[in-house]
Amino acid sequence: MTQWVAEAIEAAPSPLPVPDRIARGTSAYRRAGVALFAAGFTTFAMLYCVQPMMPAFAAYFGIGAASSSLAVSVTTALLAVSMPLAGAVSEVYGRKGPMTVSLFAAAGLCLVTALAPSWRDVLIARTIEGLALASVPAVAIAYLSEEIEPRDLGGTIGLYVGGTAIGGMIGRLLTGVLMDVSGSWRIAMAVMALLGLLAAVVFVRMLPPSRHFPSSKGIDLGRLVAGIRRHAADPVIRMLCLVGFLLMGSFVTVFNYISYRLAAPPYLLSQSAVGAIFLVYVIGIPAPPWFGALSGRIGHAPVLAAAIFMMVAGLAITVVQPLLPVILGLALLSAGFFSAHTIASSWVGARADGAKAQASSLYLLAYYVGSSTAGWLGGRLWEGFGWDGVAGFVGALLGAALAIALRLGKAASARP
Repeated sequence: MTQWVAEAIEAAPSPLPVPDRIARGTSAYRRAGVALFAAGFTTFAMLYCVQPMMPAFAAYFGIGAASSSLAVSVTTALLAVSMPLAGAVSEVYGRKGPMTVSLFAAAGLCLVTALAPSWRDVLIARTIEGLALASVPAVAIAYLSEEIEPRDLGGTIGLYVGGTAIGGMIGRLLTGVLMDVSGSWRIAMAVMALLGLLAAVVFVRMLPPSRHFPSSKGIDLGRLVAGIRRHAADPVIRMLCLVGFLLMGSFVTVFNYISYRLAAPPYLLSQSAVGAIFLVYVIGIPAPPWFGALSGRIGHAPVLAAAIFMMVAGLAITVVQPLLPVILGLALLSAGFFSAHTIASSWVGARADGAKAQASSLYLLAYYVGSSTAGWLGGRLWEGFGWDGVAGFVGALLGAALAIALRLGKAASARP
């Protein structure tokens, strides 16, 4: 009997092997990079493409400048508050599916905005678009953290962050050019919708399926709250969220008010020339993958501190008066920002013990709250003290971020 049992066990099929994670140099790694680059590109292109359209909105609908700014504000507000829910949905339905729905829905809503007959309808469409866009930033880092080899994670997240940077830049520049050529903000918005649809198709065809996704049976609000509380109780994740708040607040404040400075004496640049300043993003694009890969070799904390120091150096250069150093300073600050964000966001994903999408959502919630609050405070300082006030404020934010980065290495080593 014992011999029969032993033979039966030996003859039984062995458990299915756990699939390997995606490693650098493989076809799956390249496909994942292309897919997440496309997702980041189109998400942020559609998010920020309305900024150059604000004067056109004001003239077309007969509204003021403050009202026209709601085209951005309502979208980013819904994006921020929807990300935790989007992360919870992805814990049930997987990573790729919710992101696919998000991209196609956002492209459709972009087209709805182009056809909207009234300003109220534009704001409704843009509000729902914030909800639709939430899945990509909430889930992308979680997908990569689960599927990519940990030593290669920083590089792929760098590609995703690079896509967000290029998308934000192209979204602003392309719509301005399209409005100049066509004379219509509606045509510009429709073209952005078509680009969004194309990027969604690339994404769904290229992204490898999830093979390490820890599925859940349903949306459990108690589990969601417990997951968020668990992540918030981790001092490293708390500090990384604060770093995200400070980084995004600094970056948005600089680019919100540099246009005012360059349009005033002694520069007196045209609106087109001021808009072209966003091309400094291009200089910053190669840095995130390099910094991300470097963090995988020598550790997150020292590389994060180096990237933040790069932002400080770039900010300091912008204080001088000649135009060329100001542009170079903006480029250096951009490279440092995108690199620091790459490291901080990948660190959150790697640090999270389960419910990785919720951890990413918590980080991004802090990130976008930093954008709205620091951006507004920077405006008050611009009105009172000019660029010196803005630079001093941003310098204080970056100084705090650098201090936290220097403490993170010790804090991370406190827990295995």
